[in-house]
Amino acid sequence: MNPNDEHSHHQHADDGAGSQEFEAGESHDHTDIDETSTHKLALVAGINFVGFVVELAGGLLFGSVALISDAFHMLFDMLAYVMAFSASYAAERFDRGDEWSYGLHRLEPVAAFLNGILLVPMVGYIVWEAYKRFLEPASINAELTLVIATGGLLVNIGSVFVLQGGEMSLNERGAFYHLLGDAGGSVAVIVSTLAVSVLDMPVADPLAAVLIGLLVLWSAGKVLVESTSIFLQHSPMSMATLRDEVTNIDAVASVEDIHVWQVCSQLTVATVQVQTTSNSADEQQQLRATVHETLADAGINHITVEIIGPSNVQSTEHRQHSH
Repeated sequence: MNPNDEHSHHQHADDGAGSQEFEAGESHDHTDIDETSTHKLALVAGINFVGFVVELAGGLLFGSVALISDAFHMLFDMLAYVMAFSASYAAERFDRGDEWSYGLHRLEPVAAFLNGILLVPMVGYIVWEAYKRFLEPASINAELTLVIATGGLLVNIGSVFVLQGGEMSLNERGAFYHLLGDAGGSVAVIVSTLAVSVLDMPVADPLAAVLIGLLVLWSAGKVLVESTSIFLQHSPMSMATLRDEVTNIDAVASVEDIHVWQVCSQLTVATVQVQTTSNSADEQQQLRATVHETLADAGINHITVEIIGPSNVQSTEHRQHSH
């Protein structure tokens, strides 16, 4: 079943006499989650585009390199949001058959990784502009710069408010980290502008730009680590803990094999092979249900369980947990 479609609990049992399928009543449309994420990211992108235009114009007009740096921070963040919601939009509407086992959900970590990469050259630009301003300090229009920087901070706060509520996807978390950097940048511009106007410290403007660059680098690192972990199929949870939880289930002799990985931040997949002490088909079926629920309670969405009886007659089950 394509994860883009509506999900249900399914149980397929092979008891030596054929296959049986059982469907429980609980279901959930994953597309609802994706569409909510897409709409949030689109709205944040629009808000930040307005903030970018205002801050860039103000920085150029009033001579603040910190404000210009914060404006470009907003620009790259806006591009990041566009890439993020474009990936989410494509994933939620893609349905090309069984050849694409998980649709286009992998676009989410791809977009997140590219967003992180885009931030790196921006840091170089910010540091370079700050370096030049350290060498040749310039005066700025402190009053108007302060007004625009405060407006930028309000834009960031409004964007954070849009993203708040419920569990955030990887792209939403990436956007959230961007916004934290943006908010910190706006605060840095406000503080530096006050330092320039009140304390007559022109060096405060490029210093604030460097601080913004460090915030950007931090947010880029967070997104890159998370998306790379998904690419390399690093388990998002403790394998030892999962193995212990399954091993402690009654009638489980041993856990022969277990794998957990993520397709995207909202779709975790697991396969597990369990050796049981029981030859009873009914008991093996009950064991499948217990193993499935144990893994589902741990936050895994798509689960395949294989049961091996004492006589080495294998029984398999493939079920999806709602997410």
